[in-house]
Amino acid sequence: LPGLHIFAIAFALEVTVGKTNTVTALNNSDVLLPCSFTTCIGFQDLVFTWYFNSTEMIYHGKIKSKASEPFLVGRNPRVEFVGSTTGKENNISIVLKNVEFSDAGKYTCHVKNPKEKNAQHNATIFLTVVQKMVETDNTLTLIIVGVVGGLIGLLILFMLIKRVVLFIIKKTQDGKKECLVSSSGNDNTENGLAGSKAEQKAPPKA
Repeated sequence: LPGLHIFAIAFALEVTVGKTNTVTALNNSDVLLPCSFTTCIGFQDLVFTWYFNSTEMIYHGKIKSKASEPFLVGRNPRVEFVGSTTGKENNISIVLKNVEFSDAGKYTCHVKNPKEKNAQHNATIFLTVVQKMVETDNTLTLIIVGVVGGLIGLLILFMLIKRVVLFIIKKTQDGKKECLVSSSGNDNTENGLAGSKAEQKAPPKA
């Protein structure tokens, strides 16, 4: 079934840039642009290319097989390859050195595998360049968490105290009931009141 074969091929090669596709870098620093690929049936003479804003090629490499590391075909002088393909993950990440504001934009990691009928796929990272990193002030968050936690703690304490008090009241009431029943029975018997032993008559003789 040719259609089924094409469907399987289309989903055999996958490329990913990790959990998030946004990276923030400090001006004049080096930034890692992560990328890795997976393939169900292996690869042979695999080609990978990094593009800036979809058109400018900044790194071009090839990998003969799983047993060999990638070799360089062409690159931008400020781009360094830092990946490896002989380990568990087929890592084809790069580092962009001395980042400038003009480097902000879209970076695409493109992979083509001839072993899979030239199946190809890509993943994209968006780079933002800033003058300085802004520290996140978590003071307000910590205050809110502290207040909410304190209120929950007080509520739990109140419920525990309420349960203890209700338990003590119940025990006290149960004790009083026992005393009343006991004293009532004694009084009836001793004083010869209705229902006491004094009024009980012997059964009539036949």
